[in-house]
Formats: sequence, C-alpha cells, structure tokens
Amino acid sequence: MLRIDDPTFTWPLLTLDEAALDHNIATVARVLAENGVEHAPHVKTHMSREIWERQVAAGAWGATVATPAQLRTALGWGVPGAGRRAFLANELVDPRDIAWLRAALTDGAAGRAAGRAADEVWVYVDSARGVDLLAAGFSGAAPADAARLGVLVELGVPGGRTGVRTVADAVALAGEVRAAGLRLVGVAGYEGPVAGGTSDEELAAVGRWCDELRETGAGIAGLVDGPVVLSAGGSAFADVVTRHLAAPVQDASGETVPTRAVVRSGAYVTHDHGHYRRADPWTRLGAPALRPAIRVWASVLSAPEPGLVICGMGRRDVSFDIDLPTPLVVRRVDAAGRLGERRELTDVLVTALNDQHAYLTVGAASEGALRPGDVVEFGISHPCTTFDKYRTALVTRGDEVAEQVALDF
Repeated sequence: MLRIDDPTFTWPLLTLDEAALDHNIATVARVLAENGVEHAPHVKTHMSREIWERQVAAGAWGATVATPAQLRTALGWGVPGAGRRAFLANELVDPRDIAWLRAALTDGAAGRAAGRAADEVWVYVDSARGVDLLAAGFSGAAPADAARLGVLVELGVPGGRTGVRTVADAVALAGEVRAAGLRLVGVAGYEGPVAGGTSDEELAAVGRWCDELRETGAGIAGLVDGPVVLSAGGSAFADVVTRHLAAPVQDASGETVPTRAVVRSGAYVTHDHGHYRRADPWTRLGAPALRPAIRVWASVLSAPEPGLVICGMGRRDVSFDIDLPTPLVVRRVDAAGRLGERRELTDVLVTALNDQHAYLTVGAASEGALRPGDVVEFGISHPCTTFDKYRTALVTRGDEVAEQVALDF
C-alpha cells in the first residue's frame, strides 16, 4: 500500500483522515435524520465524486451546488439515486445554462445516453426577471420534464447578498412563480450573513431569521403542491436551523402546514481546526464532536534566524480567508525522505503567508525543533478554500493511503 511519504508524492500535500471523514459523515447523517431534517450536502466544499458517494451512502437527498458549472459536474458524476438530484442554491439567470438544464431534465434515451439526464433539480429565484428567464427557458417543455425543475423563492437578509428582503415580497414572488407555470417547491436562504459568531444574541438572531423563513413557508403553502420545502445552509448554525425549520408551521387560520426541512451543510464533511471547530453546532445538538479530517503537509525550507522558520506552503496551497493554518506536528525525515516520529507543536504559530511560503514563529519550548527538511502537519480553517487549491487528495489511514480522490474544480 502506498504511503504519503512515497516518492509518488511531494510536499505540500493534502490529506483526509479516513476515520474522521467517515465519523463526520455518519454523525451528521444520523443527527439530522433523528431531528426529522433532510440533508442536501453542499459539495462545493470538496467537488469530489468519491466523497459524494460516501455522503449518498449515508442517506443524502441530493447534492447542493453553488454554480451552474458545479451543477454540470455533480450531475455528470452519474452517482445513482441521490446523485441524480441536485439543488443549485443560487439564482439561474443565464439562458445558456437554463437551456442546458432543460436538456438535463428531459427524459428519454438521447438525454441519458449523453450523460446529461437528471431526476430533479431545484433552483432559486429572487426577482420577476429571474422567473421570466426560467419560464422562457422551459416554455413548451413536456409536463413530466418541467415537473423535474423545482423553484424556491430565496429569502435574503438586508445588507446581505441575494434573496428578496421581506416576507411579503417573498410571498408575492412565489405567486409569480406559480403564475408562470413553474413548479414552486418552497422557500430557502442562507443564514450566514445574520451572525458572525455563536453568542446567545447571535444565535437568537439566526432563529428569528429562520422564523421569517417559516412565515414565508406558511404564506406560500397554497401555491405548493405537497409539503413546503424550508431550506437553509446549516454549516455553522445547524442547531438553530434544525430546531426551527423542523418545528410545526401554521398558516394564518391556525392550520398546520406540511413542510420538509432541508439543510445544506457541507463543511462538516472534513470539519477543521479553526472556524468550524469554534462554531461547532453539532455538539449543541447533542452529537459527538466532529473530528478535523483535513491536513496540509509541508517541508521546513529554512530556519534563517532564532524564532523564525519558513515552510514550503503558501496562499496557493492552503486557506487563509478566515484563519491562518495551525501547526500541529513536526516529523523528522530520514535519508530516503521517510517520515519519523511525531512531535506535537504547542508554541509554534503561522504569522504570515506568501504565495508559496509560510512564516512560523517558534516559541522557546520548540526552539531548534524544526530544521530544514523536516515536515510539518498543519490543520486548516475553512476547508472550502483549501480543497480548491488541489486536484487530488489522499484519504489516509495513518501514513498509508487508502484512496486517492479527484477534486473536480
């Protein structure tokens, strides 16, 4: 079996601990199911067919994506079952992409032979123009094909990104979706802009936004055939989203509205040593703690002065948009480049990154512990912006490579 220090590979290297990966996927699948919530994992985190197959096996409803290009890729993986369902958690406004989606949703031998066919795809709208573009693109489609397109009105946040800003506007737009002959399935949005942390006040603010989503769902119930989909992100605030969206919804007359809660958490799959470790909504739901699965390994290139070490890893190799990487372990290498024993690092910090270099400040307890040629194992913060810097990742069991997965960015 290959090892991460075989001559096949070189540093910097992206690895995923298999035990942690499987633990995270199984834990989140179980917790959401126990709370009556469906899961459409956001595969933009990893864009890997092999990882997506693990999520499908754990019970995912379908893949969430952020762009039409990601939609084409995810459907092109051809994963059976849930792999033929996708949720574009964004507006679809390019007529070329709408035409492609219509073809992908067209039943028949020609579409399936081309590998384009899908069972169901959901998209957002937040404007009358967006409704008109979708309606024009699907004009004249066979009813069975048009029914495979699900449309959700996006509820946004004042000052945030996309999405209508009020419940009243969302309900009105839902009426336009229905009038245009499109299949309205529910309301969705992203709670991230509501809060930047997890204080009681910030969690309460996320809860209030979720309640607006529920209010919108109640307002459009008469326009939806079947349960109203209520969908939110859920990576940092899964506890609030799950509890609010899974709760009963009543309309203005006091009647219970049938609903489906769908969360789109994606970063959970690897967790991390930074942003998501701090947010940690899963333990607030009573789940076992998720485990950081993702690592980036890099060589020590230089120790040019006391207290300073330079590693061969930079902005092109690791995320830095939320936190800088966390040095975890240093390992000596032998004459053949094989990794030796692990030494935990407790007083070493990354203080800056260039394109291909990391600056490490070394405390007194670790002075002399890192020398040129050693290899440092780093934890990261925000997996989405680390994955996209690589084309493959190694799934590992210790130093052994269990699987090499493609990252289709």
